[in-house]
Amino acid sequence: MKILLVFDFDNTIIDDNSDTWIVQCAPEKKLPIELQDSYKKGFWTEFMGRVFKYLGDEGVREDEMKRAMISMPFTPGMVELLNFIRENKNKFDCIIISDSNSVFIDWVLEAANFHDVFDQVFTNPAAFDSSGHLTVEKYHTHSCTRCPQNLCKNVVLVEFVGEQLQQGVNYTRIVYIGDGGNDVCPVTFLKKNDVAMPRKGYALQKTLYRMCQNLEPMESSVVSWSSGVEIISYLQFLIKE
Repeated sequence: MKILLVFDFDNTIIDDNSDTWIVQCAPEKKLPIELQDSYKKGFWTEFMGRVFKYLGDEGVREDEMKRAMISMPFTPGMVELLNFIRENKNKFDCIIISDSNSVFIDWVLEAANFHDVFDQVFTNPAAFDSSGHLTVEKYHTHSCTRCPQNLCKNVVLVEFVGEQLQQGVNYTRIVYIGDGGNDVCPVTFLKKNDVAMPRKGYALQKTLYRMCQNLEPMESSVVSWSSGVEIISYLQFLIKE
């Protein structure tokens, strides 16, 4: 009986947003105003498709993007946390659900040698095409009205837990570690034994606090964190129980 750890990527595992970080590869490290203004709420993946096309048209190549991506810092204490999980993989299954893309996440995990820590990564599929442009697609389609149209993390989590159950894997609890507005939806799926772990000072924590003030029902415990080291302490407490 394992604990399932669910991680967001941007501003959770890494201490920045991979999609905005890549802009440093653009000429003068910024995007043209008309490209910036083309973003429509809920359609971030389409916007990033245009950003990647612009970078490709400007001659930015794969190796340059990769160098930028792997220079992104990990969130404080996250390296220690991922090493702790690796040492205790008999107690944890570990997945990422992220609105970044598969190329960026692969690069970061590979460079830091953390691929083996994660059992699965759910994110928008990306690849370089024959002309050297990075292309990105929506992860899936869904009918959730709260989430961006390319990814409802709740749908992904429910499907994963259901598929695991069919394989005979039943988790004692789920611990969800995230920071952003798109982490609110999966956190509301959590049950009495589960734990929501929002990063202090970020959108997820602020939203959960507001829900608590409004007495909106939420079954799981909420434990906020600033450093991965605090998460280690909490996981040590859970596996001793």
